[in-house]
Amino acid sequence: MAALDLLGRRWSLRVLWELRDGPVGVRALRERCDGMSPSVLYERLRELGHAGLLVKNDDGQYELTEIGRALGSALDPLDQWARRWANETEEISTGD
Repeated sequence: MAALDLLGRRWSLRVLWELRDGPVGVRALRERCDGMSPSVLYERLRELGHAGLLVKNDDGQYELTEIGRALGSALDPLDQWARRWANETEEISTGD
C-alpha cells in the first residue's frame, strides 16, 4: 500500500498522532479518537502495523516503531502550519 493511500485513510494520522508521546492501550486510544468505531480502530491498527509504523508491546499497548516515530518528524511542520492556520482563522472570525 502506498504511503499516501495508507495515511490518507480516515483516522490513520489521528492514530499515529495519539501514539506520538508513547504507548497507548486500545481503550485509551479509542477515547482519544472520539467518534471512531472499534472496528475502524482495529482495522487502522492492523494496517499501520502491517506497514511497520506501530507494534503492540508486551503490555498490550500500541506504540510507534522507529520508522513510525520518524514519520512524526515529517508531520511536525504540518502541525505547525495547522496551528498557524487555526490562529489566523480565529483572528479573521473575531475581527482582530
